[in-house]
Amino acid sequence: MAWILLVIAGIFEMLGITCLNAYVQRRQMRAVFGLVVCFGLSFIALSIAMMSLPMSTAYAVWTGIGAVGGALIGMIFYHESKDIKRVLCILVILGSTIGLKLVS
Repeated sequence: MAWILLVIAGIFEMLGITCLNAYVQRRQMRAVFGLVVCFGLSFIALSIAMMSLPMSTAYAVWTGIGAVGGALIGMIFYHESKDIKRVLCILVILGSTIGLKLVS
């Protein structure tokens, strides 16, 4: 259950970053509302997951999901660079995150 909550927390972090980007680009107040809600839910899910998981593992996986997800959202929806070096770095983060799950 803790791992599911951790993935949910990472997804809300990705959505929060997307709302932050929407606010920076368009200055819409509903983006600020989305940002607060998404990050709030992300922190709540993370804190509940950390009741069962070690802090170091939970935080690393949470930030890994957010970093990879944010980068992929940027590439898919905001036409950010899809350079092979960038994709390889994203794969390293993803591999490290999966590795933490396997050894925990």
